Formats: sequence, C-alpha cells, structure tokens
Amino acid sequence: MKAFVLQPLQEALNDLLQQGVIPEVPAQLELDRPKQVEHGHLASNIALLLAKKAGRKPRDLADAIIAALPASSWIVRTEIAGPGFINFFLSPAAFHAVIHKIQIEQNQFGSNQRGGQQKLQLEFVSANPTGPLHVGHGRGAAYGASLANILRFNGYDIFCEYYVNDAGRQMDILAASVYMRYLEAAGLLPWPFPDNSYRGAYVREIAAQLRVQCGDRMEHAAASIPNLPAMKDADAAVDALIAHLKQSLGNDYRVLHSAGLDEILNDIRNDLEQFGVHYERWYSERQLVDSGAVDRATAELEAAGHCYIQDGALWFRSTTFGDDKDRVLRRENGAYTYFASDVAYHAEKFARGFTHVVDMWGADHHGYVPRVKAALQALALDDEKLEVVLVQFAILYRGAEKVSMSTRAGEFVTLRELREEVGNDAARFFYVLRRADQHLDFDLDLAKKHSEENPVFYIQYAHARVYSMLRQATEKGLSLPAENERALDCLQDSRELALADALWRFPEVVHSAARDREPHQIAFYLRDLAAAFHTYYNSTKILVEEASLRHARLTLCKGVAQTIANGLKLLGVSAPEQM
Repeated sequence: MKAFVLQPLQEALNDLLQQGVIPEVPAQLELDRPKQVEHGHLASNIALLLAKKAGRKPRDLADAIIAALPASSWIVRTEIAGPGFINFFLSPAAFHAVIHKIQIEQNQFGSNQRGGQQKLQLEFVSANPTGPLHVGHGRGAAYGASLANILRFNGYDIFCEYYVNDAGRQMDILAASVYMRYLEAAGLLPWPFPDNSYRGAYVREIAAQLRVQCGDRMEHAAASIPNLPAMKDADAAVDALIAHLKQSLGNDYRVLHSAGLDEILNDIRNDLEQFGVHYERWYSERQLVDSGAVDRATAELEAAGHCYIQDGALWFRSTTFGDDKDRVLRRENGAYTYFASDVAYHAEKFARGFTHVVDMWGADHHGYVPRVKAALQALALDDEKLEVVLVQFAILYRGAEKVSMSTRAGEFVTLRELREEVGNDAARFFYVLRRADQHLDFDLDLAKKHSEENPVFYIQYAHARVYSMLRQATEKGLSLPAENERALDCLQDSRELALADALWRFPEVVHSAARDREPHQIAFYLRDLAAAFHTYYNSTKILVEEASLRHARLTLCKGVAQTIANGLKLLGVSAPEQM
C-alpha cells in the first residue's frame, strides 16, 4: 500500500528539487500509519525533515509538496496536520489491490527478496545430550525454527544447525551415572546414588539397555571403585569416578559413553522433528576436536601473542578486547575448556562462508557473548557478523503451581509431554508470544481452551470459518467467485476496507519481524487480523443473494484465510479448514 503514496511523493520531491524549492531528496522515504484512520491511511513527516534546509516553514513546504503531487487514482485526499505532517487518504481501489495481489501470489504473499540470498547460519537449541528436551528448551526450538522460516520468507539463504556437545565433562558425568545404574541393577553399587549425577528415570532405562547389550562384562570396574561418599568435594568425587572408569574399562568406556549419548541424541532428534524443527546439520563437538580445529584455533591465538601461561593453564587475554576477565583455553591437565571449543567452532562457521551468524543461547549464557566476540577479534574475524539472541526459558504453570525443570535431578516436564498435552500448534504459538529476551509464563490451561481466549484457537477458527462459508455456499447452491475474481468495486463499506487495510500490513510485518528478529510480531498481527475478521463476519452478511456482492465479499474472506495460513506457516502452526 505504501507504494501508492511513495511513488507520487517521490515524483513531487524530484520536481521541487529541480525547481530549487528543496536542496535534496532523502535516499529513502518513510511513511507511518496514523493510529486513527480519521487522520489518514498513511502519513509523512518529509516537510518537517526538509523545512530547515529549504528555508521554509514546515506547513508551507507541506503545501508545496501537496501541490506538486501528480494526479493519482490511489490518493483521494491529503491534509496537513500539526506542525507539518502530510496525511494521505487512499481510494477503495487501493484496498482492492491487495486482494488481487493475494490472488496472484497466494502462499508467497508477504514474502520479499530483501535478504538477497545472503547466507545466514542459525544455531539454536544445542542442548547438552544429557537428558530429554524439557519445556524450557522448547522455546528456543520454536523461536529458532520460526525465525528461520521468516528469514527465508524475506529472501535469505538459511542454514540451521544444532551443535552437539558430545565431548565434554557433562557427557562423562552422564556416562558415570549410567554405569552406577548399571551396577545398581545388579546390586553392586556400594553406596547410595550421588545427588550430583543424572538421576532421571531415563538413565535407568539406558543402563538396562546397556546390560542387555554387554551383560556383566563391565562389572569388573566395580572392584576398585572409589568411595565417593567419603570425598567432601562432590565434583572431585565424580571426576575421580570418571577417571577410574576410563582407566578400568579401556575401550569399553567409549561403549559406555555412547550408550547414553546415542540414546538421548536420537530422542532429541525425534522430538524436534515431530515438533516441526529441522536442521541442515547436526554438528559434533567431538568431531570438531578430533579434526584438530581446536588445536589450530588455539595455536593461532598463541602465535598472535594473545595467550599466556599461568599456574600451568593456557589463558586467552580476552580483556584486551573488552571482556571483563581473561579466559582459560587449556587447563593445567592439558584438557581444553568448553570455551576453546566455542572459539574453534565459531571460527569454523565463518570459514564455511556464512555472511552472518545468528546464535540463539539461553539467557544464562549472556556472559559468553563478550568472550566469544573477543576471540573472533583476536582471530582477525569480524565479530559484528556474529549476532547472539538470548532466549529466556519458558516457565510452565499448572494452575498457580510452577513446574520444576531440573535435568540433573530428573524432575522436569519434557517437551514431548507438553506437546502431547496441548498439541504442537498451541506449543509453537505460545512459545513465540513474547520477545525472546522476555520471561514467558506458559499457561497450560489457556493453551488447551477452545475459545477466543486462546489466541491460536481464535486465529485458526478465523481460517476455518472462511472455508465453512465456502462449503455453506456450495450446499445452498450459490455460485462461488472465480479464482481470479476481479470485480471488487462493490467493496466500499468501511469495515471491508479496514479488513483489506489489515491485509496490506502483512508484508510490512514480515519484513519487520525479520529485521528485529521477532517472530512474536507475526503472532500479534495474526491475532489482530483474526479479530478484525470475526468482527466483520459477525456484523456483515456475506452469503447474500446478489452474486457480485457475494463474490466480492467471499474473495475478501479468502484473502484473509490465505494471509492467516501464510502467517501461521511461518510460525510452524497449521491452518485447519475445519474445527
């Protein structure tokens, strides 16, 4: 819709420039939407911006701009408001045009090519494979997948990736936890199961499968197992157990390690696939380490003089690049830190040719941002091309009761359980109802309601209502509009034009949601569009006897349904034709 005003406005300004009335024309003209249609459909502050340089009062310059506007069938009236705003009032034909546009573009309505096929890598979820995904992880999954859809719709070449932390200490703790349950099943665990291990029921299931696979061949390591309860430091105790298992089991330790990793990672893959979240690649930290990438990145930092040795550990001078303290890359025992792997992984991302990298991390990882950016600067990479979106975990409530979500303790609601209870559609929609960096209270009871209080039901019902009308028309023997219906002149009612105006906003919202990395803008827009449609439906008889008016109104309604379907698809939500 803005094009109907931007083009004549551009012509008017070019004309005034040639006359010497204004000294320049801005490279990009902006138009705003007044909050009330009584103040116009679109408004420009161009007279205010140029008045000082032109040496004129804003209202006088606004008069000159209006006088220079070429004749247009789209603009029926202009007015000057306040200190010099120009308000534009559009003809009904401008609103009919969006309906024609939807007919032509259909499931591509709202898309654009602003991204220019730039290669963007999106990394999201990347939860440690130490347990099933819980309801907190679901928010990052829904946000990341929705953002990927929106960016693709804006013409970007998107590559989604899951970074699998399969080489760190937490995986060793999981392996030790599985081994202790393996011993416990045979009555060989010499002390109570420790609190700082993974205690979920899934660990027992993995241990049972391990016993089926290996029988009792790993039991020999229990003969000299350390006395963990006697150790005062819980972390030191579990580390001692891990070291003992690696030494005692030899090659079988890899079998033990893989038993937990493979089972849990397969469960995560399956869970996300069923949730409509897909990745181009699952990137293994273990493979990153084995490829020598961590060695190479660390050596490059050392060669550039950005590292030093202290207390036997290798430190990176991240404070040189704005971090609040220096960071350890390699511990005194020779083991690399998670940070060292992160440095190598991000260097490898840019080596693959991505023009921009978007990481979606849990909000508790905010402290990692400056250190990773510092490492990229030290490696002579453009840290501005790394964008980190912090995603707050969702908090699930059953009534007034907050549900615990601790992976280590095993007291959590899994994403799968949530999906089975409220359905994928409600879960995907509710997860993106807030900005990623805002806390989200997931109202379980509301997500299951079949009423207008539940926003996803309300939106889907609007879509289904359109198809219900089409079925009713067929049952009554009434003719339906042609697929390319063009006779819309009889759509003159203010409610019809307001509904068409709402459709014009969709492409703008799609662009804005991509630019701001905010899928919730799509969710809010769809809720408003559904409300406008339901109001129109309840106040206007659509299946009238007069064929031309009926066809025009049904064509408008089909445009609403198509726009709702396009928006819901971006959020990974279905658009049912019956409810």
